[in-house]
Amino acid sequence: MNRSIKVRGLLPLAGLAAALLAGNAAAESLQQAWDTALAVDRGLKASHEGTAAAASLLEAAKSARLPNVALEAGYTALSETPAAQVDLLGQSLQMPLAQKDSTAYRAMATLPLYTGGRITRGIDAATAGLEAARLGETADAQNLKLRVADAYVNVLRASRMLKVTESHVASLQAHAQDVGNLHEQGMVAKSDLLSVRVALADAQQRKLQVANGLDLACAVYNRLLGRPLDQPVSLDELSPEATTPEPPPALTERALAQRSELAALARQIEAMRHQAAAVRGETAPQVALSGGYGYQANRYQVHPGQWMVTLGAKWNLFDGGVVGHRANAVERQAAALTEQRDELASLIALQVRQTWLDVQETRKRLIVTQSTIAQAEENLLVARDRYANGLSTHTEVLDAETLRTGSESNHATALFDAALAGLRLKRATGEL
Repeated sequence: MNRSIKVRGLLPLAGLAAALLAGNAAAESLQQAWDTALAVDRGLKASHEGTAAAASLLEAAKSARLPNVALEAGYTALSETPAAQVDLLGQSLQMPLAQKDSTAYRAMATLPLYTGGRITRGIDAATAGLEAARLGETADAQNLKLRVADAYVNVLRASRMLKVTESHVASLQAHAQDVGNLHEQGMVAKSDLLSVRVALADAQQRKLQVANGLDLACAVYNRLLGRPLDQPVSLDELSPEATTPEPPPALTERALAQRSELAALARQIEAMRHQAAAVRGETAPQVALSGGYGYQANRYQVHPGQWMVTLGAKWNLFDGGVVGHRANAVERQAAALTEQRDELASLIALQVRQTWLDVQETRKRLIVTQSTIAQAEENLLVARDRYANGLSTHTEVLDAETLRTGSESNHATALFDAALAGLRLKRATGEL
């Protein structure tokens, strides 16, 4: 039996292609998203405050080289007047030495001259700590950029999936209308009409789920950029890089040289070793020069005010091993950080290789899925034409539509996976 039917459903496909190719002048680029996130992210602001704290610690360590100036004042009340007893010609005499109540004040300045390296090593430790904090802030910024890129791609992916799903719904609606017309004419069984209606309901349900996923992806993206969660999102399309990445050995070598996490751990290790040396410096002689002016109210004293200068030295010969144990503890911490750095270097090498493999795999998937789209659309045309002419069953048309939708979805997934894999490879090498 030869049946004639107008094949519909191709217009939604053309609309989908036009929507994907159309540019939006007001769309936000990934670089703009990065700039916004770097300016508003609270975690990055916290890292910046940590760096500022490390800078203050360095200034405090440097200030230890400067003179220490102190002012002291007090009021003294004694129960008895201080006096000296003198025996003169067999008689005992008492001579007052100070007032019973008196006030005193003193201004003193102390300058460290030699501390056994305690101050110098403390400055070196604080300097290394500041460098580690800055490198940690760089790592936090790159991690934030990768999270923003992930959210950016998720919005694009969900948006593309929604368009594919809408195209699927529109195609099934057109097919359901054709099958309904044929059923009214008594040319197809009712089971065909029921089957396409069930398929259409499933597609509409899937569309609702994808739309919900897009809304959630936009909310995640807006949160990273410090915006209201329900703010509309319009993004530029993102394509994989066309350049072929270097082989894993070269990328790994560059990553080990550039990753700020490794450099930050190296600076922390350096800071710990300087700190241990500063602690050991406490066992060396401590030499300081001090001077100032002191005054005590005393009418029995000829010169109640005195200028003074003192060159003093202190050498703690035995403290029960307290300083030595403290220094050993800091050195053990440095050794622990060394092991952590070696472990991180191994993980970075694995991360570089994994992301490099992901780039290769997604590029191959992109080529394969691109070639199947046209074939799937042609297959759908053939299936509908055969069904219209009574040469195939209704199930073949639904299967062809499912294949078309699947090819579109697979290509979109491969496209955004490839773009994200390239960004993750940049992060792995410390170049994001």
